Amino acid sequence: MSAKELVEYVAKSLVDDPEAVKVTEVEDEEGTVIELHVAEDDMGKVIGRNGSVAKALRTLLKVTAAREGSSVQLEII
Repeated sequence: MSAKELVEYVAKSLVDDPEAVKVTEVEDEEGTVIELHVAEDDMGKVIGRNGSVAKALRTLLKVTAAREGSSVQLEII
């Protein structure tokens, strides 16, 4: 499973409106940036209390990227 697919799967599992989830992958000088777009009402569910869900998702991405030998960053928009 690629990093993009992982973010999309987890985000769709968390939100009330999975149709509004959009994940894009952008190549940068420092590596890959994954942009996660969700409905405004679902933003709190993706970020979590004190950013706990976002931190966990970023940790999963770091592990996935380390296996592939690349660098991945997550931006929640």
